[in-house]
Amino acid sequence: MTQEAWIIDAARTPRGIGKLGKGALADVHPQRLLSSVLGALAARNRLDTADLDDVIAGCGTQSGKQSACIARMAALDAGFDCKAPGMAIDRFCGSGLSSVNLAAMGIMSGMQQLVIAGGVESMSYSTTLPPMPFLDAWNLSLRVRVPQPHQGVCGDLIATLEGISREAVDALALQSQQRADVAIREGRFARSLVAVKRDDGSVALDHEEFPRPQTTLEGLRQLKPAFEAMYEREFDDSGTTYAKLVRQRFPDVQIRHVHHAGNSSGVVDGAAAVLLASPEYAKAHGLRPRARIRALATAGDDPTLMLNAPGPAARKALKMAGMSVGDIDLFEINEAFAVVPLKFMRDLDIDPDIVNVNGGAIALGHPIGATGAMILGTLLDEMERRDVATGLVTLCAAGGMAPATIIERF
Repeated sequence: MTQEAWIIDAARTPRGIGKLGKGALADVHPQRLLSSVLGALAARNRLDTADLDDVIAGCGTQSGKQSACIARMAALDAGFDCKAPGMAIDRFCGSGLSSVNLAAMGIMSGMQQLVIAGGVESMSYSTTLPPMPFLDAWNLSLRVRVPQPHQGVCGDLIATLEGISREAVDALALQSQQRADVAIREGRFARSLVAVKRDDGSVALDHEEFPRPQTTLEGLRQLKPAFEAMYEREFDDSGTTYAKLVRQRFPDVQIRHVHHAGNSSGVVDGAAAVLLASPEYAKAHGLRPRARIRALATAGDDPTLMLNAPGPAARKALKMAGMSVGDIDLFEINEAFAVVPLKFMRDLDIDPDIVNVNGGAIALGHPIGATGAMILGTLLDEMERRDVATGLVTLCAAGGMAPATIIERF
């Protein structure tokens, strides 16, 4: 039995600077970050939370405060009926969008009727955990066969191989800041934004904390590359360096380091969630849909380059939908590093004027497990503001993966 999955609503927290002692959300428990948006969705849609078939949350670092099935704990913290179950998933940076896609699949299969899906990441907390280099999660045999450098190194490697200049990545970074500034001043995020409150009811944060609207091209030019120093540095007892991993696959490459703090995604805290329902449930309970899931896909790509899967994922979703690039009105491509949307737009021949029109993670920040659900909501809000029909969202994930989703307004 196949049916449509309808998007009823979307909500997210502001993004707080992901640093202890500096960010407004740094002292808020990650469960509370997520419960803030869960509670908002339930309240403004008058949900009977006992009807929820699942609450699915992506989270990139499921340790300590973010362990113990954070989706279930956040649902309980939000006051949901104990009949509402929860599940936490991890697809690195793609976790939040993969959660939404998983919810959509459950509904489209006919096995579920009402699901909330999204994600959360308290990076001010996760960055305090004992350091564990990304590659330590793989055994030595795999590391030799499938080298996987640091994501920032991958961004610089892609820029080198693709001939994407420092000037190009800085220009995109400036544009991200400028577009985000306009969006914030014009209130374009207002519909989805939910204030985060502390236990005593006081407001921890009700606005975006990370953007730097004062950014200039000259200022960006003065920033030193962030990943150059780590490139040749040994990061384990075997003497492995990211340079050695890169040279296993690209022995002759002379990498140019172009990414820095100003043209890479920001470290922030935040959460987001999307409410999905079957047409049958929505009609029976008076829920008005804002959009339908037209297609969804997940793709894998070269794990050594790591960041290139959004293109294949988008093409896969478009093929499933029977659509072409020209059928999409707006795109949201996560700005993990500036090279990611630049390569995506080049490969798919997309007009930059319809990509990340309200800025992206360079300006707003990238709370790993939450970002996919966040930018899906941003896309939907902007589709409504412009009165356009279709949108596609995708983002790269570590290991060389990417989820993608196409949505269509009614």
